[in-house]
Amino acid sequence: MESLSPPLVPQKLLAQVFGFAQFRGDQEEICNTLIGGQDALVLMPTGGGKSLCYQLPALCLEGVALVVSPLIALMKDQVGGLKELGVQAGFLNSSLEAGESRALEESLLQGQLKLLYVAPERLFADRFLWLLRQVRLSLIAIDEAHCVSKWGHDFRPEYLRLEALPRLFPDVPRIALTATADPATRQEIAEKLGLVGAKLFVSSFDRPNLLYRLKLKHNPRRQLLDLILEEHPGESGIVYCLSRKKVDETALWLSKEGIKALPYHAGMTPLERDRNQERFSKEESVVMVATIAFGMGIDKPDIRFVAHLDLPKNLEAYYQETGRAGRDGLPADCLLLYGVADYLTQLRFFDNPEAKEELKAAEAKRRLSFWRFLESAECRRVGLLRYFGETYTGPCGACDNCLEPPTGLPEPSRLAQKALSNVFRTGQSYGFTHLAQVLTGVASPKVGAAGHAQVSTFGIGSELNQEGWKSVYRQLLAQGLLGVNEQGGVFLLPEAKAALGGQGKIHLYARHEGPKEDNSQRHKTGKSGQSKAPVPFRRSDSYALFEALRRLRTEIAKQKDVPSYIIFLDKSLWEMAEYRPQSLVELGRINGVGEVKLEHYGPDFLEVILGFEGR
Repeated sequence: MESLSPPLVPQKLLAQVFGFAQFRGDQEEICNTLIGGQDALVLMPTGGGKSLCYQLPALCLEGVALVVSPLIALMKDQVGGLKELGVQAGFLNSSLEAGESRALEESLLQGQLKLLYVAPERLFADRFLWLLRQVRLSLIAIDEAHCVSKWGHDFRPEYLRLEALPRLFPDVPRIALTATADPATRQEIAEKLGLVGAKLFVSSFDRPNLLYRLKLKHNPRRQLLDLILEEHPGESGIVYCLSRKKVDETALWLSKEGIKALPYHAGMTPLERDRNQERFSKEESVVMVATIAFGMGIDKPDIRFVAHLDLPKNLEAYYQETGRAGRDGLPADCLLLYGVADYLTQLRFFDNPEAKEELKAAEAKRRLSFWRFLESAECRRVGLLRYFGETYTGPCGACDNCLEPPTGLPEPSRLAQKALSNVFRTGQSYGFTHLAQVLTGVASPKVGAAGHAQVSTFGIGSELNQEGWKSVYRQLLAQGLLGVNEQGGVFLLPEAKAALGGQGKIHLYARHEGPKEDNSQRHKTGKSGQSKAPVPFRRSDSYALFEALRRLRTEIAKQKDVPSYIIFLDKSLWEMAEYRPQSLVELGRINGVGEVKLEHYGPDFLEVILGFEGR
């Protein structure tokens, strides 16, 4: 690629190579920081354009940029995307045959690469370090930097060795990037990677294109099916489950319902996982049903929904997993279904009895923050962004609490007294259902056998039904007044003493899960089984053109054996269908259409647009 003279290098390359008219957020300042030889620590939400922050400087600087990435699939997708842009890039990992590795090493030594992706395990091999010393490194990028955090849910021990990089390559600027890090984690990243003095860039963690909905489980399969068939027919999505068994069962059930669903979990062979991940990446309208083993570094931008059938580990995990939706900036849905049993499952599944007390305390604190988030009546964005140290002024208008605001219950202190007294009177070892039966005067066999039809709290809660009292108990649990053991037994915490005495401020709410909210402004309605334009068009016939462009993109992607989004993003096709360029010059002004893609694909896409116009 020809070298360009500053100061127009970044701006020119942005348009010529990547096809964008302007930088987003902090991208330009981050690029200039690296080009100027300084280190950077970047916290930017998924879909915010992190990759460009090191890819563009790599093209501006002499030498090859080293990109440390934890996932083979991510390396493959990113290198494939760069090659489509005309950028010389490659990766070295265990997926290559010996001959392929030697050929890539030769390209590296001949100065034919601008970016080289490598797994952290490969980085410190003697042979690889020798190779790096033979070439000029322009910069070092550490992707998914939160993997260095022992507190994080994606901890990778090999990332700890990356602290040696400044000693091995002292004059090479470094950039560490992550989409997920609360204040404690970002401090740990800086310390472990030797980036305490690096320039810190913290973008807003808000993902304005995501709709957050947290719903109680009624019929989870029916609720999931409604999401897929009614709101996202023919579109790609991820469904998260905690157990491998549930993944397999859910994927099989969805397949029987006529949905192209694939399983993904650690119990599958590497070949099976790779095959399913490749299908998800390359094919359209695939639903991946997966454990948390799937997702980190997923480069697919057009995931239109993420559904959780079980609770994630904590808020950080929830943010990262939902963040895989809508990376292209177009609207996407995040649905979490939960119930009382999920609290207990979460305790059993994520509890590590062998962990140090410090780690246990930190995890318990994070778990409580998540439970508070689940039971809160405030705007979901307010609570989610507060967790990451960011202030957001709600309401957002795009979450369940904003669309269907919970109603405050009258006399909350009195309700709390009844609920907490009932826990004490029944011996502090029974679950929510049992406690709710006692308060509502239901003499079930279990209540009778325990002698709880004779306690003073039996039948004193007639103002709420059983579901109402279960909700009260969940809220008191989330407010830190109650604890729950792994058997589901509820007990009083010291913080409950003030509430029992009628002191302190208690807020309790009732949720109203009535008719589904109207998402007509977020999604253009399509026939069942067909994909929909993620944003409504101004002209009624634009959807047909959008679909014609998608079909052409699919054909080209199949011929080249690459994911469709590597050819053009949905967002680019949407702009083509909306604005209908009449020449290659006008097509080149569409976001995401750089010079190389315009040359390779422009005539074919322009032919479809002009043919549509001339019908």
